Amino acid sequence: MAVVGLVLVGWLAMWVCSVDGHGGGGGWISAHATFYGGSDAAGTMGGACGYGNLYSQGYGTNTAALSTALFNNGLSCGSCYEIRCVNDRQWCLPTTIVVTATNFCPPNDALPNDAGGWCNPPLHHFDLSQPVFESMARYRAGIVPVAYRRVPCQRRGGIRFTINGHSYFNLVLITNVGGAGDVHAVSVKGSRTGWMPMSRNWGQNWQSNTYLNGQSLSFRVTTSDGRSVVSNNVAPARWSFGQTFSGGQFR
Repeated sequence: MAVVGLVLVGWLAMWVCSVDGHGGGGGWISAHATFYGGSDAAGTMGGACGYGNLYSQGYGTNTAALSTALFNNGLSCGSCYEIRCVNDRQWCLPTTIVVTATNFCPPNDALPNDAGGWCNPPLHHFDLSQPVFESMARYRAGIVPVAYRRVPCQRRGGIRFTINGHSYFNLVLITNVGGAGDVHAVSVKGSRTGWMPMSRNWGQNWQSNTYLNGQSLSFRVTTSDGRSVVSNNVAPARWSFGQTFSGGQFR
């Protein structure tokens, strides 16, 4: 996270709930944003959601690490947010960005909330990739007040299922999820089994301890809004670990 001057520290104390007319009626919420990962966003790769290379997964640099209050122990991974810099003409640019939650911004209990502990509970905070931050605010700002709201995720192609692990430990990374974006439940069905719930291992990696080798696999993905998409026989019977398959998508 960027280091900011003492003048910026006072902003947190003065930040109020109303934001440039974007009140509760419009769904806008007050927060702050910083940046990390370098000018090429290399430092944002990987992360607590388990997505790995954000370029190859289609997320690019429009990504954010969420504070504890927003991360929801990883269940918010994949959710999308519209963000705009507000209330500071010196540092804000007239641009609205849309980002995907791909990482966790951990709290720093050694620092106060208004002087470096930006991601401490109960603060709503976005640690953005540097490129997307700079499209919304000037680099020298370091930290800026923002308004944000949840928005539907727009994705190209189907939901992707990457099957990792080994026999009796199927670890499926789920990416490229449209709509609400944040997966809250997954079930798997082999060609010789019924539907079985999977458990979330970490981030958006979901596991099943059932032996599924040699079976075509179907997945049912449910997001936080309660909607589900079923991808029938998305993986053929001859699938192998390390492969990725594309299924249905939220519309």
